[in-house]
Amino acid sequence: MITLMIQGTTSDAGKTTVVAALCRWLARQGVSVAPFKPQNMALNSAVTVDGGEIGRSTALHALACGLEPHSDMNPVLLKPQSDCGAQVILRGQVHGNMDALDYHAYKAQAMHAVMAAWRALSERYDVIIAEGAGSPAEINLRANDIANMGFAEAADCPVLLVGDIERGGVFAQLVGTLELISASEQARTKGFIINRFRGDISLLEPGLEWLTQRTGKPVIGVLPYLHGLVIDSEDSVGISGSSEAGALKVIVPVLPRISNHNDFDPLRLHPDVNLQFIGPDQAIPAADLIILPGSKSTRADLAWLHAQGWPQAINKHLRYGGKVLGLCGGFQMLGEWVDDPDGLEGEAGRSQGLGLLAISTTMVAGKQLQAVQGTLNLAASDPAAETVFSGYIMHNGVSQGAALLQPLAYIDGNNEGAISTDKHIAGIYVHGIFDQPAACDALLQWAGLQRLGHALDYQQHRLAQLERLADQVEQYLDTDWLRDLLKLNVPTDASEVIKQP
Repeated sequence: MITLMIQGTTSDAGKTTVVAALCRWLARQGVSVAPFKPQNMALNSAVTVDGGEIGRSTALHALACGLEPHSDMNPVLLKPQSDCGAQVILRGQVHGNMDALDYHAYKAQAMHAVMAAWRALSERYDVIIAEGAGSPAEINLRANDIANMGFAEAADCPVLLVGDIERGGVFAQLVGTLELISASEQARTKGFIINRFRGDISLLEPGLEWLTQRTGKPVIGVLPYLHGLVIDSEDSVGISGSSEAGALKVIVPVLPRISNHNDFDPLRLHPDVNLQFIGPDQAIPAADLIILPGSKSTRADLAWLHAQGWPQAINKHLRYGGKVLGLCGGFQMLGEWVDDPDGLEGEAGRSQGLGLLAISTTMVAGKQLQAVQGTLNLAASDPAAETVFSGYIMHNGVSQGAALLQPLAYIDGNNEGAISTDKHIAGIYVHGIFDQPAACDALLQWAGLQRLGHALDYQQHRLAQLERLADQVEQYLDTDWLRDLLKLNVPTDASEVIKQP
């Protein structure tokens, strides 16, 4: 077994994309490969096959490998609840809440979970592609580091360093990072990858030669800027969708602790949907559908909605015939009250909801984590019109109230979510509900979309993007050098490549 770690000069340098590309490139050659991210800080997460929770980007990497996501692939997940505190998830399960200083002191113990998970994966797979977090040169975080070189040293694995030329100063990024790490860490850094290059490569070549002479390390390749690439991200909210005339207008508030915003990726890519994310202090435009997203701190984000004037905008939207959908934490906000007596998501207390559905929610210990399948109840008078969906549930809180007697969906014969009597307000705990074309069409038709049949199969989109990334490895990276580093004896003939996981 060999582990290769991909680290970056900065956050968003392209580590996630490079790991996805390498995982898919190896898997489609029949290599037994698994992803690994020792520590992740993200509010986008996924349910694992073993009933745990990992970062969404690592779940994408599992898909690239042709695997179900497993909690060993991301043993430490930090889900921020405030600027100074986060929920700590160890090997898929909630360990507790910690502020930044307490977690910094706890990292030496968290390292045991990291190494145990890595050893467990090492017993099952021949190659592990690990992803760092942020930069290995963050001096204030280097003590007891478990996310970057701390793990690489403990696992004694080689490292490739990724720099983002799109940001500018890529040579300073790479050389500066190398200068700020220890001699042993410099030695295990075997080469560089430059990401997001645009233009004529011949103009870059003198710099590449200088970089190799300056550091004694090769540039393994230069990856181009990929237009239109949409894959699951850790936290950054992506671009909006169609702006064509006649598109269904959908708006989503960017809550301070918005979670699982990748729920909206299928809407971003829908040709008949104009999706807009509305940030703080932005004007709230007219729309056909308002979606309240998931939240890691429901009461705090509910207070933010009130401060930003969203309740008034939503009430006006409903008076003009618009529709409102709440997902997970957004569903809880649509109710009358949200109670957090034990302070599971922040300060203990009770908050008044938007009062649009007759439910109240109480936060209780024990996060619900489950992959689910069910049917939508948007056409209750016509059972044949019920639409099958799949997704996952991931939340704290138990909701009760009369609105639940008129569910938006059924899961295993049980009511799920709620829809108002006038059919204008709905909510559900299920994430990923837009990923299947039929369910997406049904929800958008409810919201007012007339032209159906153009919804994206988002799982197939993910696979197509992963194939595109693997093709970039073949075209732009030194694959012979990579095979030598990974000690592989795999076919290089394109006819022998396996194209699907």
